Formats: sequence, structure tokens, C-alpha cells
Amino acid sequence: MTLHVYGDTRSGNCLKVRWTAEHLGVAYAWTEVDIMQGTTRQADFLALNPAGQVPLVILEDGRALSQSNAIILHLAEGSDLIPGDAYARAKMYEWLFWEQYSHEPYIAVARFQMVFLGKPAEEVEARIVQRGEEALQRLQAQLEQTPFLVGAAGTASV
Repeated sequence: MTLHVYGDTRSGNCLKVRWTAEHLGVAYAWTEVDIMQGTTRQADFLALNPAGQVPLVILEDGRALSQSNAIILHLAEGSDLIPGDAYARAKMYEWLFWEQYSHEPYIAVARFQMVFLGKPAEEVEARIVQRGEEALQRLQAQLEQTPFLVGAAGTASV
């Protein structure tokens, strides 16, 4: 499978796609898209992804797929990254949904403001920092109980 990935290497969501493809040995071509230059809002990009977001993957057959978790689930289909057990698979989805709802809006937003906008850490909204710290505490608490969020060494682990 050869696919084409449009992404900004400063974006954690884009890097999730890159790292999943590399972990699985999936061949891909990467096109760097600087979101701060408005590339994702230009007509040619919007024709590929009307949402105007990266990551975006163009599959070998020409179909487009966006949203990082949808892409990594597509890439991982049939691999040991997706648990075969229904409950373990549901727990994997639980963590993926949690990441986009409870982690990404705080950790990634703070990171975006600091990395992309050059805002000093002390200028990031206190609520964003607090919720980010809570998200990291949740991850830490789980990783103190288990070596992976889902699965175990040598099996599907996320």
C-alpha cells in the first residue's frame, strides 16, 4: 500500500499518522503543509478535504481520508495494533475518543499557542493549562497501573 499524506510535522495529529505508518511499514509519500501559511484553506487543498484540515491521506485508489484517528485505525486494520478481543478493542476506542475530547483540546491547544503562535507558557489561558494537567494526570494514573493504555507487550498495545 502506498499512500500520500498531507501533514504539518509540528502537529501531533499529523505525527500520529506518520508514526503509525512507519510502525506498520506502510509506504507513504509525505507532503509538508504549513497550516500557518493558509495552505489548507486554498481551493486545491479544499478540493481534497473540504474541512481544510491536516492530516489528510490520499489512498492508493485516490480516495481521501481525514481525521487522525480515522486514518490510524484504517492503517492499523488487521494489524496487532487493533486488539482482536471486543472489550480490549472498545477500550482502545475509548482512549482514542478520550484523547480527542479530553487531551487534544488542552494539550494540543496549549502546544499550538506556544509552538505555532510563539506565545510564552505563562500567557496560555489558565483553564487550558489546568485541563491539560488533568489529562496528563489521567494518563499517568493509567500507566502506573498498566505498561500500555490498552493491551500488553507483544500484543495489541496503544
